[in-house]
Amino acid sequence: MIRAHKFLLRPTVRQEQALREILRDHCALYNGALQERRDAYRHTSKTTVRYGDQSAQLREIRAFDPERQGRWSCSSQQATLRRLDKAFQAFFRRAKAGQTPGYPRFKGVGHFDTVTFPRDGDGCRWDSTPQDPHTRVRLQGVGHVRVHQHRTVRGQIKTISVKREASRWYVVLSCDEVPTQPLPATGAVVGIDMGVTHFLTTSDGKHVPNPRFLEAAAEELAEAQRQLATFPKRTKRRTKAHRAAARKVAQIHAKIRRQRLDHAHKAALTLVRDHDTIAHERLNTAGMTRSPKPKPDPDRQNVFLPNQRAAKAGLNRSILDAGWGVFLAILANKAESAGRTVIAVDPRNTSRTCPSCGHVAKENRTTQAKFQCTACGMTANADHVGALNVLDRAGLALCDAA
Repeated sequence: MIRAHKFLLRPTVRQEQALREILRDHCALYNGALQERRDAYRHTSKTTVRYGDQSAQLREIRAFDPERQGRWSCSSQQATLRRLDKAFQAFFRRAKAGQTPGYPRFKGVGHFDTVTFPRDGDGCRWDSTPQDPHTRVRLQGVGHVRVHQHRTVRGQIKTISVKREASRWYVVLSCDEVPTQPLPATGAVVGIDMGVTHFLTTSDGKHVPNPRFLEAAAEELAEAQRQLATFPKRTKRRTKAHRAAARKVAQIHAKIRRQRLDHAHKAALTLVRDHDTIAHERLNTAGMTRSPKPKPDPDRQNVFLPNQRAAKAGLNRSILDAGWGVFLAILANKAESAGRTVIAVDPRNTSRTCPSCGHVAKENRTTQAKFQCTACGMTANADHVGALNVLDRAGLALCDAA
C-alpha cells in the first residue's frame, strides 16, 4: 500500500530564500529541456529527444555552471526531466487517442511549485534524532529544515518532495509498504448520494451539510481580486504593493482549499468508521462542469444561439466548491487503509427511479429536493431516494461479482 504524508515546513529566512532558488533553477532546467525538444523536432528533420538523452547531458551542464548546479542533487534534476518526459508521453497518448493533445507548455517561476527527490538520502534526508525524532528534513543546499509533523510516518519512504503553496512550504513523503490498520467489523452497509444542497445524503436518511467554503469567502476574495486588478497586468517590475495583493488572493484560495480538505477528511472518516461497505455514484466531475458548446440557430445559417455558459456557471461553481472528486479519492484511501470496501455504481437515473416500484421517469423528481413517483405515489427526499438506489445497485454489483 502506498501512502503520502504532507507536513508543514518551517524554514528560516535564509532557508526560504534557498528553497526559492531551488524552484527557480529547476524551472529553468524544465524550460530549457522543453525548448531543446521543440527545436530538435522543428529544425533537425523532426528529431525526437528523449529523457535518456537529456539526462546524459546533466554532467556537462553541472560542469559548465558548477556554482549553481552543484548545489542541487543530480537525482532531483533527473526527476524534473522525468516530469517533462511524462508530460510528452501524455501528449502523444492523447494525440493517438484522438483527444485534445495539449502540448507541454513552458512554466513560469510562479507556477513551478514542486521539486522531487526520488530517493531518501540522495540530496534529501528525513532525519531522526533521539531528542527530536522525525522533525527535520535535510535538503542539499538548504540545510536542516524544521518540520511540523502531526502524525507518525509509517512504511518505507520512497520519494521526498518539497512543495510551495502560496506563502507556505510543505514536504510530501511518498511511502511504500504502509501496513493497513483494519477497523473492527460493524456489519453496516451504506449508499451515499452527492449533491450541492447537501454535501452528501446517506441511505439511512442522514444529511451532511454543504459548508460552501468558497461562497463564505466570496466577499473577501472579491475585494482582494479587485485590489489586485487595480495594478497593470504586464509590468517590467512588480511593486511591493502588487506582490502583496497577489499574495493576499493566493492566501484566501489556499485557506479555502485547506478547509475543503479538512471537511472531506472528517466526512470520509465518519463513513469509514461506521460502515463496512460504502457505495457511491461514479461521477465524472470534469464532464459535469464542462462549459456547454454554442448551439446553431435553426432559423439562420452560421449564427449561434446565445451561449448558456452564464446559466451553468453557478452550478459548476457549486459542484467544484463541494469538491466531490477530492472527497471520493480520500474516501477510497481511508477505506483501503481500514480494510473497508468502496463500490462505485452507475449514477444514471438514481434520483429518478422509484425505490418502491422501480418506475423510472424524469417527472418523478418534481423539484431539486422532492421526489414523487408518478406510478405509485411514493414521496420522499430526492437525495435520499438517490442514496437508496445507489445502495441497491451496489448490492446487485456484489451479487454479480460473487
